[in-house]
Amino acid sequence: MHDVVVYSRKGCHLCDMVKETLAEIQGQADFQWREVDIDADPQLQRTYTDEVPVVFIDGRKAFKYRMDGRQFLRALAGS
Repeated sequence: MHDVVVYSRKGCHLCDMVKETLAEIQGQADFQWREVDIDADPQLQRTYTDEVPVVFIDGRKAFKYRMDGRQFLRALAGS
């Protein structure tokens, strides 16, 4: 099973879109995902500032700002 992490923050429209996409395609591939709010951790806040959402697949940065389901599934298959 692949581990997917979405770094995001509250009030981020692009973050909401990425999370919705992951929820929609959850059953199409073998992955689990979780969200990390960068504003809850000062180090993450400094690292990502306004560069959210950021999506990591198995510890590697895969997407920043935008992602669609097809892109995600291709990246997942390639990891």
